[in-house]
Amino acid sequence: MRVTLQQVSKSFGRETVVRDLSHVLQPGSRTAILGPNGSGKSTLLQLIGGFSIPTRGTVTHELDGKAIEQEHVYRHISIAAPYMSLYEELSLREAIASHKRFKPLRGSLSLEEVARISLLEKHLEKPVRDFSSGMKQRLKLTLGILSDTSLLLLDEPMSNLDTNGSVWFREFLETNIGERTLVVASNRQAEETFACSASVDMGV
Repeated sequence: MRVTLQQVSKSFGRETVVRDLSHVLQPGSRTAILGPNGSGKSTLLQLIGGFSIPTRGTVTHELDGKAIEQEHVYRHISIAAPYMSLYEELSLREAIASHKRFKPLRGSLSLEEVARISLLEKHLEKPVRDFSSGMKQRLKLTLGILSDTSLLLLDEPMSNLDTNGSVWFREFLETNIGERTLVVASNRQAEETFACSASVDMGV
């Protein structure tokens, strides 16, 4: 997917978080959004994904040279972020099944295979609300990365992961990134942005 930002600004009240940003994400590119907490990384990521509308400027999405209408952009995008909620009242089995109905997974994986990939195969019947923060993060990353989409957005993907989880994330992303356009928001952690070859700096 190609994403074009033209003179994009985003304000919340009197505070401008993103100001006059122009950037093009080429198909298959791998870009890191870098900056400290509060610099606007997550806001920019949501603008790129079409989850937020710019105050000024435009964000356009193209797939195979054809423009995607704004109301259909979500079909082509997957995101994993610490602030995104899971259906915590569901069991793991039910949560994976619900996600698959909304967004198909790459490779037609079974529920059991998805649980195994996320290192949660022993917890299929357990309510997601009873998962640790690390287990929830692995589930979010698994569902986001395995979704059959053209644009993958990861916001501070190593949040809540221990050392073993961090190793798992790197191997998992390397294996499953494919030819998709990737954007990773990070507060300058090399472990999170290892796959990226370009960057947008949101400030010191």
